[in-house]
Amino acid sequence: MLRSATGQILQQVVRHMSTDTSLILERSINRVQLLGRVGQDPVMRQVEGRNPVTIFSMATNEMWRSSEGEVTTAAGDVSQKTTWHRVSVFKPGLRDVAYTYVKKGSRVLVEGKLDYGEYVDKNNVRRQATTIIADNIIFLNDARERT
Repeated sequence: MLRSATGQILQQVVRHMSTDTSLILERSINRVQLLGRVGQDPVMRQVEGRNPVTIFSMATNEMWRSSEGEVTTAAGDVSQKTTWHRVSVFKPGLRDVAYTYVKKGSRVLVEGKLDYGEYVDKNNVRRQATTIIADNIIFLNDARERT
């Protein structure tokens, strides 16, 4: 507790004594929770000189009822949108568990953070990519698997 209080006091001193805005320390949050189904079996990749990473895709669904005046679907007035997410697992223990036990169709809860990056594809076109960096994966039982 003493360290925490000392750190807060130091932060306030730095904030008040400095006119350079780059020294102001602020808290921020980058947290994501996704509950959905795995779209493909994971793959493990390793670039020379770097730690391996387990990668898989995951789908989440958003459902809503159409309001009056909107065109309804043949199945009724419920619409659905599926969003696909790329999940990367770098933590050594979690990376190996994900590679071994995550399977296509599995229902999982992924906790982590958003990461944005760029890469150059095989046609030398610069692309942007959004990835979820997983800190935790919770495997959920599926009613379909029990029957």
